[in-house]
Amino acid sequence: MARDPQQRGNRRDRDETPEFADRLVAINRVSKTVKGGKRFGFAALVVVGDQKGRVGFGKGKAKEVPEAIRKATEAAKRNMIRVPLREGRTLHHDMNGRHGAGKVVMRTAPEGTGIIAGGPMRAVFEMLGIKDVVSKSIGSQNPYNMIRATLNGLTKESSPRSVAQRRGKKVADILGNKSEAPAEAPAAEAAEA
Repeated sequence: MARDPQQRGNRRDRDETPEFADRLVAINRVSKTVKGGKRFGFAALVVVGDQKGRVGFGKGKAKEVPEAIRKATEAAKRNMIRVPLREGRTLHHDMNGRHGAGKVVMRTAPEGTGIIAGGPMRAVFEMLGIKDVVSKSIGSQNPYNMIRATLNGLTKESSPRSVAQRRGKKVADILGNKSEAPAEAPAAEAAEA
């Protein structure tokens, strides 16, 4: 009898894990040549995220489409990364990502811009929870390389809090006081005139 409450507690903990949204990016029919001919299967590429700053991708192969998608989703959940977001809607700074021939440029955007990105990159941003971003894919149009390049760029992002912690400073020192900058500008203009 003593085990039942513990088992119920474990089950409750599993149920409370954050629910992930997933997006099927690509599905390909693949074939394997064997002695008797060809055996066909399916390869799926899936992006998974909690829409609060965590995202991952996975690929899976199987003889049937649903099984390939399930395998890809499981693989995506196993290798997720956490990305710091500014105001929960955009990136902290501009960045580039690269994988193989796939190159991507991602830029922070003001509120109301929306997700300006193509295909696989859009899926990554939506699953990540980004609402405003401008991005461009340069080079490879292969969805696998585009997603890997996007995640490569996102891993380079650092928040002001992490930079301040690394340097042993306060966040305000890193960001700078915004009220000082406009006050200095007119003084500089007056000196030039």
